[in-house]
Amino acid sequence: MKPFTYERAAGLREAAAAVASRPGAKFIAGGTNLVDLMKLEIEQPAHLVDISRLPLRQIEPTPEGGLRIGAQVPNSDLAANMEVRRRYPLLAQALLSGASGQLRNKASTAGNLLQRTRCPYFYDRAMPCNKRTPGSGCAAIGGFNRLHAILGASEACIAVHPSDMAVALTALDARIETIRPDGGTRTLPIAELHRLPGSTPHIENSLEAGEMITAVVLPPPPAGRQLYRKVRDRASYAFALVSVAAIVEADDGTIRQARIAMGGVAPKPWRSNEAERALSGHGADETAFASAANAALGDARADGHGAFKIELARRTLRRTLTDASQNPR
Repeated sequence: MKPFTYERAAGLREAAAAVASRPGAKFIAGGTNLVDLMKLEIEQPAHLVDISRLPLRQIEPTPEGGLRIGAQVPNSDLAANMEVRRRYPLLAQALLSGASGQLRNKASTAGNLLQRTRCPYFYDRAMPCNKRTPGSGCAAIGGFNRLHAILGASEACIAVHPSDMAVALTALDARIETIRPDGGTRTLPIAELHRLPGSTPHIENSLEAGEMITAVVLPPPPAGRQLYRKVRDRASYAFALVSVAAIVEADDGTIRQARIAMGGVAPKPWRSNEAERALSGHGADETAFASAANAALGDARADGHGAFKIELARRTLRRTLTDASQNPR
């Protein structure tokens, strides 16, 4: 591990300003991803700003009937919160499917959203990786890539985003609140937080230098049943091959509305508007589910070992829609 300096932030604006003013500075909270990357010398921050003790651990109702989740709420606390479990079960299910109990105790809400890919070539400094070293190439293309993207990838990068929580929040239309170094704030839809790789895969999100997430805001829960399904190589402590977050409102066998987001398939949580349109107004039956699955994966492409994920994603989506539409919330 390379030498670095450290400070504990005294306030929100001070934290943002400290990172913006120091080249190579980074925020640290739970450290469940950053510390691992520092040990491998993939991340080499010159300065760490500890934000773990800032007053960002509240889960509070919003005036419009939703929830405001502080950026430092541990994943385990969020999953156990009774309002989350009762009104947003999709989020609790996604959180409990990720990592281990010990990691969930430390991992923060904002840190979960901003964790970096688990592509093995990104972690191997002997291999070229445009995400780690821009312009060096992508070893996953043409390599062993069964865990990689089938949607939204580019010729520069086929890595996937690892967060389960982010997939659920995408289906729930969450908003992200931030603070800038000058004290200004902004709110952006979660769909605008993460970026597709294009030709700049090292730029993974739309945050500005020193901009810090302060909260995640959930709108009032949508009508219908919420369900998260994760398919992985082993039953626990594994990242998704494919995951599906589905919210389905069905009445008398007809789907009034649906929301679908997928994980493990793209460089960002993947909202499928095509699948949602294919379901709206149609019968809650296998024909509609198959049509939605085909719409969701219509643009899917696989490089080498990942070809199986296209059919796996179709089947996972169909099964999740079947369960979500046939059971009461």
